[in-house]
Amino acid sequence: MNAGIIGMGRYLPERIVTNHDLEKMVDTSDEWIRTRTGIEERRIASDDIDTSDMAYFSALEALKDAGITAEELDLIIVATVTPDHPFPSVACLLQERLGATKAAAFDCSAACAGFMYGVVMAKQFIDTNTYKHVLVIGVEKLSRITDWSDRNTAVLFGDAAGAAVIGPVSEGRGILSFELGADGTGAKHLYQDEYIIMNGREVFKFAVRQMGESCINVLEKAGLKKEDVDFLVPHQANIRIMEAARERLELPEEKMSKVVHKYGNTSASSIPVAIVEELQNGRIKDDDLIVMVGFGGGLTWGAIALRWGR
Repeated sequence: MNAGIIGMGRYLPERIVTNHDLEKMVDTSDEWIRTRTGIEERRIASDDIDTSDMAYFSALEALKDAGITAEELDLIIVATVTPDHPFPSVACLLQERLGATKAAAFDCSAACAGFMYGVVMAKQFIDTNTYKHVLVIGVEKLSRITDWSDRNTAVLFGDAAGAAVIGPVSEGRGILSFELGADGTGAKHLYQDEYIIMNGREVFKFAVRQMGESCINVLEKAGLKKEDVDFLVPHQANIRIMEAARERLELPEEKMSKVVHKYGNTSASSIPVAIVEELQNGRIKDDDLIVMVGFGGGLTWGAIALRWGR
């Protein structure tokens, strides 16, 4: 069986915080934020919405899209660095709430690359005929660990959830190749103390290099070329980093997903949130070759080449 994405969903909090709102909170400006990051606004979850709530709402959409019930799930993987509690896992809370009584459940901590790690793990279970349906969710309530007085990080992050049901797809479709990686020597550049601490310059250099390299690597592993790519979905962290990956693949602008201006950096949820948007806009179609690529604290990274469709 080939493993692929058979259903997707997302949850975006209602509250929108614009750059102009941030001007009243910290020493910054709309122009400064837009020119350096491409971000114009972000979604912030209310105090009564937790990480597991956002995961649940996105999961309902993904299950409906896949046409399966929660009882048909064999495994739930939740990628997050902002769980409700250190334990039990968000995945276990979600399993109970969904009524996914057959499913094993655990959380994955790989920061902004977490969704990629989760999807690749799901693929292994399906490839080996161990499980048939795996729910992978990237979800973050980063507003909880953002220092709103730090002008360097307060402007970047938002809250959201994105879910995918991974299952068997028709021949020629699904995940064609992947790359996962980590470099713990860079851990000091992006971490959580009480709040998110980031050495922006070092993370930027790492991301520009690694995003491009990973895209090329998964294409080579799949026996494909740059010109075969129909659509690039990069982690929505910073428009300049995203553009560097697009240029490395020599893709025109219209072949890259760009939602960072609307949602900011939503860490593990950013790639699935972007895919759902592009599906709704009709920009991802059956049999398109999609490259997904992300990077995050750890430092971690992951890329996937996927032939879209069931």
